[in-house]
Amino acid sequence: MSDSVVALFESLVGAEPPHDVPVLFDTACVMGGSIAGLLAARVLSDRARRVVIVEPDDLSAEAEPRSGVPQGHQVHTLLPAGRLWIERWLPGVSREAQARGASLVGPDKQFVGHDDIRQIPDGADHQFLAVGRPLLERLVRGRVTALPNVSVLRARATGLRYGDGSVIGVRFAGPGTGERAEGVLAADFVVDAMGRSSRLSNWLGLDGYDQPRLERLESPVNYATALFERRATFSELDVATVLQLFTPRYPSGGVSVAAATAVEAQQWLVMLMGYGDNRPGRTTDEFRARCSSLTTVLRDVTRGDVTREVVTYRQADSRRRHFTEAGRLPARLVSVGDAVASFNPVYGQGMSSAALHASCLASYLGSGPDLDAAATDFFRLQQVVVDAAWAVSAGGDAARIDAENGTEVPEEVRRQRRLIEHIVGAALIDADVSRAFNNVSYMLRHPSTLFDPELLEKAAAATEGAATEGATTEGATKT
Repeated sequence: MSDSVVALFESLVGAEPPHDVPVLFDTACVMGGSIAGLLAARVLSDRARRVVIVEPDDLSAEAEPRSGVPQGHQVHTLLPAGRLWIERWLPGVSREAQARGASLVGPDKQFVGHDDIRQIPDGADHQFLAVGRPLLERLVRGRVTALPNVSVLRARATGLRYGDGSVIGVRFAGPGTGERAEGVLAADFVVDAMGRSSRLSNWLGLDGYDQPRLERLESPVNYATALFERRATFSELDVATVLQLFTPRYPSGGVSVAAATAVEAQQWLVMLMGYGDNRPGRTTDEFRARCSSLTTVLRDVTRGDVTREVVTYRQADSRRRHFTEAGRLPARLVSVGDAVASFNPVYGQGMSSAALHASCLASYLGSGPDLDAAATDFFRLQQVVVDAAWAVSAGGDAARIDAENGTEVPEEVRRQRRLIEHIVGAALIDADVSRAFNNVSYMLRHPSTLFDPELLEKAAAATEGAATEGATTEGATKT
């Protein structure tokens, strides 16, 4: 991977809001009020006189996830890259979330385990926001819709209108049968943030444009999540976020990943994940039993009373749409968030990816683009982000599935996977390697930085030293 791609990725991670920029649009429309849509609307608020978010769900609901977010009951953690970006563009969100009971978790209260081994702290001050998805979305939505030029139209986007090769409007149907049940919203720029089930590709095909190629990685994952009473306050906790990853050889009863976060309302939000036919913890008793058989920390956090019964979620595959390969697309149209790429949620990259897609939009609009041509430059920027997230999440899933199925893979793929396994092993015992690995996992740095020769040499020295020490200890014990 070239240095320019790494530098570009990191510039998107660290992007600041612009100041005194020219207005490009009279009306911009965002189809979808998800985190991705809200962050895109925040970027557009600097560039349009009016931004309209078209969203079919009732956004006045306070406690429950929107029906358009079927994974909203599951564990969500805002990775450092996403949290920092959102803080720059919507200052004070983390503080407000904490005031509502969410946890800002520093390295002293993070627990990452691989089988029975805890990953060594990396010495960096990486902070997660441990928060329920409904609360975070509500806080972000409150900030964005409070902007004087942003509004929400409760309706479902049903298609696009075109003129001279550009999108000029969004067709919509309202939730009721009143006078605004159907209509067209004139728009100078449109963002598709309709999520994993977006129908934009279908619309483009029906309207005579190219449909972006859809890539699927079959990786059936099953989630079970429950809420437990947390008697200790955040300051009293030794650990506030837990992530345990289990290899196929570990006797985990089909659990591949377990996670727990100290969230609002003095609760633990706890998740178990299994691949394929493994559906862990479908009842509270089974859930507790699985946790108690894994690690002490998971047993401890599930001792409290259940405040919400087990909720399950299944996702059959990871998917991405290759907009950069589409030869003919209308101008003034982009797509963001899960509408472009959706991964195994256990990696926690969804909301941070959404933030970086918004960063791509800000960079594109600030580059003086030809708005009467397809937004190819935007999709190329976005591909840098998607490739990075795909390498971590989909790459990890593919490696596990290939290993379990005995699938033959090309030698280059095998070599890269061996290097990653080497890095992961060294991250358990070497702080420098741990920091480099975490920077990639947290979307602060590009995955190609893990293949830096100096880092690989350090990882080799760390694992060789650990192996030598282990052999010496074993020999002394036998003696």
